[in-house]
Formats: sequence, C-alpha cells, structure tokens
Amino acid sequence: MMTYLKDEKQWVRACLEDDLLVQKALYQHFAPKMMGVCLRFAKTRTEAEDMLQDGFYRVFCDIGQYKGDGSLEGWVRKVIVNVALQHVRRRKMLFDSNTTPEELPEPENGYEDAFPVFLMDDLLNALQQLPEGCQVVFNLYVLEGFSHQEIASQLNITTGTSKSQLSKARSLLKEQFAKMDILT
Repeated sequence: MMTYLKDEKQWVRACLEDDLLVQKALYQHFAPKMMGVCLRFAKTRTEAEDMLQDGFYRVFCDIGQYKGDGSLEGWVRKVIVNVALQHVRRRKMLFDSNTTPEELPEPENGYEDAFPVFLMDDLLNALQQLPEGCQVVFNLYVLEGFSHQEIASQLNITTGTSKSQLSKARSLLKEQFAKMDILT
C-alpha cells in the first residue's frame, strides 16, 4: 500500500472521505487476490469480473463498518465472498441431494491431504467444471474455512447436503485431476 498512510484506519478514513487516490490504491492492492476468490465461485471469467466489481462497490459503500477488528484484507475478503454468494444465489444454484452423508466414504487422511500441489489454473479450471452446488460448498469449506453448519446457514441447505456436496466435489475433482495426469 502507499507509504504515506501508516495504518489501515487511515486507509479507511481516507476512503470514507472519498479520496479517489486511496480508493484506487486500495483496489489495486486487494483486487488481484480477490479476483482469485471470485474465480473460484464463478463459472466464467466474465462472471468473476462482475463479482469483483460488485464486491468492491460494496467494500467502498460499507467501509465505514470496518472496525479494525482483524485485518482490512480479511474484512474485504468477507465482503467479496458474500457478494460472490449473492451472485451464486441469483443463478438459482441446485444441489444434488441424491447422496446421503451416510453413503459417503470418509477420506483416509482428511481433506487436507486430498489434493497434491498443482497449478492454480488447473484448480480454477476444475472448480469451474463442477456442478454449482459442489463448487460453492468446496470453496466455502476447503478454501474459505467455513464449517458445514455455517455453509448450511448461508445457503439455506442442510448440513447433510453440505457434506454430500463436498464429498461429491472431492470425487469429481479427483476424476478431473486423474484425466489431467495431476494425481499420478
């Protein structure tokens, strides 16, 4: 960030005063990371760009709500995720509830060992190919750290559906990565 402002509170104050240079700098500083967040929820790059723009509009409208608890980046990320979820809801996301959690195999070593290191482009491409419910739950659980209960509340689904979608996403991603020779 620009050096003449010493802390995040000064950044927020300047944004509240409609300092366009600070707003531009804040956008340029956070936009690349937040674009990555949007790409994980979007089906296309154009949709991700729309999410990003809508998200930063919300950031600048609501920046007065940032109280300094936690990092500004964390607060911006939360706003962007919420905007991405609004976009997803508008797409009338459908969840496949044919599989019950009891039918699903438990991962051998937990989800953290489910995927090897690979290129982010491969992950984004694979995520965008997932059915919508799987994509959103995977993002929220694995990448954003939400619990199944929090996901259920955000998406108005059951925790069982969240668990089912995560398991299905994991299986589909493994299949996709196997086809791309990423898992071998």
